[in-house]
Amino acid sequence: MSYLPHTPNDVEAMLKAIGVKSVEELFTALPAEFKFPELDLPEGLSQLEAAHNIEDLSETNFPAGKTIMFLGAGAYNHYSPPVVNHILLRGEFLTAYTPYQPEISQGTLQAIYEYQSMICALTAMEVSNASHYDGATSLAEAVILAINATRGDRKKIVLGSSIHPEYRAVVRTYTQGMGLAIVGDDESTTDQEVVINTIDDQTAMVAVQYPNFFGQIDKIDQVIRAAHEHGVLACIIADPIALGLLKPPGLMGADIVVGEGQGLGIPLSFGGPYLGFFSTRQKYVRRMAGRLVGETVDVHGQTGYVLTLSTREQHIRRDKATSNICTNQGLMALAAAVYMSVMGKHGLRKVAELCYHKSHYAANAIDKLDGYSIDRSKPFFKEFIVQCPRPVGEINQYLLENYGIIGGYNLEAPYPSRKNQMLLAVTEMNSREDIDLLAQALKEASE
Repeated sequence: MSYLPHTPNDVEAMLKAIGVKSVEELFTALPAEFKFPELDLPEGLSQLEAAHNIEDLSETNFPAGKTIMFLGAGAYNHYSPPVVNHILLRGEFLTAYTPYQPEISQGTLQAIYEYQSMICALTAMEVSNASHYDGATSLAEAVILAINATRGDRKKIVLGSSIHPEYRAVVRTYTQGMGLAIVGDDESTTDQEVVINTIDDQTAMVAVQYPNFFGQIDKIDQVIRAAHEHGVLACIIADPIALGLLKPPGLMGADIVVGEGQGLGIPLSFGGPYLGFFSTRQKYVRRMAGRLVGETVDVHGQTGYVLTLSTREQHIRRDKATSNICTNQGLMALAAAVYMSVMGKHGLRKVAELCYHKSHYAANAIDKLDGYSIDRSKPFFKEFIVQCPRPVGEINQYLLENYGIIGGYNLEAPYPSRKNQMLLAVTEMNSREDIDLLAQALKEASE
């Protein structure tokens, strides 16, 4: 039954019941200067004409799929098999709503369960949730878990300086008012020096990135050992694609592994929606925010899936609740699950190997150019730092205008001391021809 009036008589009856003479009289309390003026709209278009106009507008965009791209810094142009999008568009999956009713949500629940299982396998951890909004949110939730795990007795959080600057900013925003001391990310020093020397008995959690924001592979096992010597939780922010090749943090003793899952089959999409994965040790499972799906059996002994360790009402228990991550990016978790299941461990390793070898091919080519140099102080995975002869903004403008290439990230913006330094990302999507063209364009841009 509709409660909206459909005829003039219905409108008149409604106005009479309310006690006003006209619809306009309902809005007399609003000052005239704040009311929307009369719309001056152009004449209407046919459906065909409107479609042409919209198509013309869309072509003014410059998406990664239609150009050569070397921009990364947290969001990457990775290949997504067509089956990922095909599954996402199925009606029974096209929602982000939490499947509270297991009797009608077995497919979604099983997909989430498989996602959790694969994240655990990828990170070598024991439990995973599904999921957070992005990698930065996952890190902030790790901080809250650590504070709760130490019962609030420790109020110090150590963040490595080469953690993504936006992740560190989100942590500070997320935890404002909690009385925490967030230290260690002085950008004038290196991660290893700051992290290990700053950890003490007042620290609840220490976090480092693997590979770090600059694409470099730090010796995170040293940080983890130093953390455990003081009874501190060690959180590793990982690139899931890199984990197809690198040693998983769980095998090095990490207590929490978080990160951005966008590379797992999720398109760039102009900045979102993305996926924050979160995995930890079994002993912290009850302090973990987000949804957790468990496998069980029904009265007939058949396998079934349910949300476990958390009821719907748990999320509204005010100060006793964990973070309210009940309805979130379920569709993105499904995309990652489909991607990982299709690729398998061998496929993930192949993607990681392609990223590694292509990025090193690019670094070697650029290192030969006059005026450019590569930071080789640490091994790198798919991103590397290029010292440029001119401001990065000028070089990127030249690449775009003359070759249609989206260049690297300007490191001077978040790190003022890194003048004329560019962070280049190379993935499996960049061909040898793309890299050779980049090298040629960079050479011309310096002349």
